[in-house]
Amino acid sequence: MLDKTIPYAEIWMYRSKNLPVNEPILPEGFYFKSYQEGDEVEWAAIETAVSEFENERLALDYFKEKFAPYSKDLRTRLLFVLDSSGEKVGTCSAWWKELPNGVRYPLVHWVAVKPGYQGKGLAKAMVNRTLKLLQELEQNSPIYLHTQTWSYAAIHLYQKLGFEITDKNLDGSPNVDYQKAMSILASIRN
Repeated sequence: MLDKTIPYAEIWMYRSKNLPVNEPILPEGFYFKSYQEGDEVEWAAIETAVSEFENERLALDYFKEKFAPYSKDLRTRLLFVLDSSGEKVGTCSAWWKELPNGVRYPLVHWVAVKPGYQGKGLAKAMVNRTLKLLQELEQNSPIYLHTQTWSYAAIHLYQKLGFEITDKNLDGSPNVDYQKAMSILASIRN
């Protein structure tokens, strides 16, 4: 869940594409499932539950604009974790970002686990599974992840999985929030 009580600052992270990735092991009773048509409703519910969107309608609008045009890719790149009852409780995507110059960068995108299911290792397993997918699907490039200081708990996980915070945006320009982000993260860790 996002902690919006601290100041917001944008963070970009990267990981070498060729770093080894641990096997994505879920706790007993949980399993992976790829996106199927109609799953956008559950995606919106999960992302809203972690405060990424104010309400599910806004989340669905985002999904329709950014993901729906890529229906074929969704089936291989959008991942869910389900509990033993079949409820979708986490999501993550092996996506990409294309810059205006046509260069495409692999991206771990929209990592979220419903409150009540956090702290069980689901996010770690999802990110590892997503990294393996990106290693298979994308050209040689670092793998990127966009986040913010509100996700400081997740940032620690990403660092354990080989991601490093960079002072650059995806296009190589300076991240104007970098110093602010590092200061906020340092104050939280103290």
